[in-house]
Amino acid sequence: MATVVDSSDPKSNFPIQYRELNYLNCSSGWKSWFFTLDHKRIGIMYLIGVTCSFFLGGLFAVLLRTELLSPDRVLMGPDSYNQMFTLHGAIMTFLVIIPGVPAAIGNIILPVMLGAKDVAFPRMNLGSFYLWMFGAAFFLAAIVLGGLDTGWTFYTPYSVTTSTAVITALLGVFILGFSSIFTGLNFIVTIHTMRPPGMTWFKMPLFLWALYATALIQILATPVLGITGLLLIVERAFHIGIFDPALGGDPVLFQHFFWFYSHPAVYVMILPAMGVVSEVIAVHSRKHIFGYRFIAYSSIAIAMFGFLVWGHHMFVSGQSRVVAVIFSAITFSVSIPSAIKVFNWLTTMYKGSIRFTTAMCYGLAFIFIFSIGGLTGLFLATLATDVHLHDTYFVVAHFHYVMMGSSLVGLFAAVHHWWPKISGKMFSETWGRIACLGVFLGFNLTFFPQFLLGTRGMPRRYYTYLEEFQGLHIMSTCGAYLLGLSSALMAGVLIYSVYRGKKAPANPWGGASLEWQCSSPPPHNNFDHPPLAGDPYIMESVVYNEEIGGYVPVECQGDNKQSVTASGDKEA
Repeated sequence: MATVVDSSDPKSNFPIQYRELNYLNCSSGWKSWFFTLDHKRIGIMYLIGVTCSFFLGGLFAVLLRTELLSPDRVLMGPDSYNQMFTLHGAIMTFLVIIPGVPAAIGNIILPVMLGAKDVAFPRMNLGSFYLWMFGAAFFLAAIVLGGLDTGWTFYTPYSVTTSTAVITALLGVFILGFSSIFTGLNFIVTIHTMRPPGMTWFKMPLFLWALYATALIQILATPVLGITGLLLIVERAFHIGIFDPALGGDPVLFQHFFWFYSHPAVYVMILPAMGVVSEVIAVHSRKHIFGYRFIAYSSIAIAMFGFLVWGHHMFVSGQSRVVAVIFSAITFSVSIPSAIKVFNWLTTMYKGSIRFTTAMCYGLAFIFIFSIGGLTGLFLATLATDVHLHDTYFVVAHFHYVMMGSSLVGLFAAVHHWWPKISGKMFSETWGRIACLGVFLGFNLTFFPQFLLGTRGMPRRYYTYLEEFQGLHIMSTCGAYLLGLSSALMAGVLIYSVYRGKKAPANPWGGASLEWQCSSPPPHNNFDHPPLAGDPYIMESVVYNEEIGGYVPVECQGDNKQSVTASGDKEA
């Protein structure tokens, strides 16, 4: 029996001129990575950085939950606890969730999905990555230089007076903001100028619509956060009264500035994940996406509404009742485009040929978790209930369901959906689904009890608590352990596939968008010529070929080979 040798493997015995060259093996050495202008390699470096940050922030979360097993001291004192939850929140928000899908997955997939060779500004793209690295370094420096105990919101006046490394962390936020702006600018120009022939705005994949809407928020909202951080640095360094009432400043002004960015930032986190789910649900249901234009328009609508609702974070700050009612009403309106997306995803699955692949399982988990997160947000948008739930564990559970659960589960779905394209290797579906089940159960076990804690009056960020809350805290901690172990299993499954996984075909799932038309992994320049684009959701345009174990265009299928139609029926 002949031995099949993977000619794309850089360790294979083939001389390089006979290997199947792709972006991973076309050049070697650390310089070829650190100075690369290839969007795919830059995306890989982002993905590695985001993954490391995720496990660092996750480690802090596990330590926090361990401390909360008992109302008495378990691992750390109150000061260490304050620093731990601050760093957990800041790392997860600024280093993981915000760049997760747009910078990592978006960088790898967006140009390939457009049929382009690269993004519009490759050097700016590499600069954006190194800005992200510098920003991350400042956060790590803040840990060494006395920690940070302000919470990730940096609320004044405490952030002006505390002795911890606020300025170092704010410099990190400022630099990370530039990284985010550069990425957003690059994506907008790329989508405007580099679409292939035939790809009109309403023939773009919905993932690109989501990235486009996200980029608009990144460009328009991020400068506000950067300026706010600079003002806070100036106030701490030179004692100029801006936000500190002791110096004649206004702390509520800081909240206005902060939430004007930070609420749209929630949509920077969630919109790309929604785009991922639109792709995953359509491809793995083998059915055209339902309500394409409504999903596309709803992405833009969410981005626009996101700029108008920051005041709902400040219902108890003393703002006028009229303003509070207006912010409450606008907040409810955000639920309309979100509900449109969920309705269209469910309708896409109706009568579809659903395959419960790992990516699809994460897609379904996203819909479940996001629905709970969205519906519980209505309680916080209602003036009467928000007063009682403000600053309780109910808020912690709500934003983890939306920000962490939905965004990270969306990132996991994206990684599994495009992993064969990124790495050129297939992973174990069995172990992938086991890890997905663990993530889903662990997440809900961690955060659902926190809804109950919040409604019973448990304040957020408290180091200790009443004995009556201990049972729910223990449940939450057990969930955190399960979530951490399952995340590690997921990473292990994917890393193992790189070394031992089966070679991936160009189109393992049957997608019809352009990224599935090039080899897995893609060559350095993606496409030799701009491909002709059509409707990215006509699943009937590809059929399954058993010989290669993947899907091929209908016109390429031989007459005598058995194929599977989009509905899943075999035909000769």
